[in-house]
Amino acid sequence: MVAIRMRIGTRKSAMALAQTQEIARRLAAVAPEVAVEIVKFETTGDTDQVGKLLPHGGKGGAFVAEIRKAILSGELQAAMHSLKDMPGNEDTPGLVIGATLPRDPPGDVLVLRAGISVDDLRRSRGRGFKIGTNAVRRAAYARRLFPEIEVIHYRGAADTRVRKLDNSEMQRLADGGAVGPADALIMARSGLERVGFASRIAYEFSIQEMLPAAGQGIVAVECAAGDWQTRSILSRIDDTNAHRSADAEREVLWVLNGHCNSPIAGFSTINGGEMSLTASVLDEAGDLFIEASRTGPADRPRELGRAVGLELLDKGAAAIIERSRVK
Repeated sequence: MVAIRMRIGTRKSAMALAQTQEIARRLAAVAPEVAVEIVKFETTGDTDQVGKLLPHGGKGGAFVAEIRKAILSGELQAAMHSLKDMPGNEDTPGLVIGATLPRDPPGDVLVLRAGISVDDLRRSRGRGFKIGTNAVRRAAYARRLFPEIEVIHYRGAADTRVRKLDNSEMQRLADGGAVGPADALIMARSGLERVGFASRIAYEFSIQEMLPAAGQGIVAVECAAGDWQTRSILSRIDDTNAHRSADAEREVLWVLNGHCNSPIAGFSTINGGEMSLTASVLDEAGDLFIEASRTGPADRPRELGRAVGLELLDKGAAAIIERSRVK
């Protein structure tokens, strides 16, 4: 008999709904006494498809803040977030990550308009091509890989971005202008797969070519720290390895005090009882590049993340991050 009600908040996008439905399926398998209700939110980042995210408080303010308030008010018992959208450089009193799902493929990929190949981009070093992204990390790596590419501001849900690319639509800007149309997009592989667009992947960047964002590919379920019933239920679907990777990669963000306009990347792997973590800091132009890698016990992820973050600081990461803060 169903005896417990759990309201889970999520954004309205197709990808967010697919991720939340996966949470509901997993809960139904291990906690049949729980009735899950999915509550859709239209966040600031969803309604503003023109401006950059920084004026809204970055991804945290644009995609996370409103849903978090609903948990703290008791309207929701939990919320689904893409971990990479959750600020890692600030504490949120009263909330915890109650579960993480097994990590999806973490890499970034290229989506191309018809008539363009990856070889075209490589041979030209990107000259004459426009590549769309809203992520400063992806923009920085794109400029390292294709030094003469023009990176343009590009917004929208995963399926919307692909449609705009195919229709050669201009991207409107907050000042009333427009850029584009784009010739290519850099997107997360996991996002395209979630919305059924995996066939559009023209090229997948290796981890060495484009280090993922901290937490990329990890779905997190957040809840109130004092709601022990919800925390206990969510723990049944928690993936230990994904949670450890989340802790390690987010610790790097915490140590660096990185914000949404900082090109910071971090990715960890676990092999048995050992975790390896690599993180990097770039300037937006892609000219300055600092990287650090370490290995340590998998059951001490925060210590490993702290060590990597401190090594990046020793190498000069703070100055790069501070310059990006001015913009």
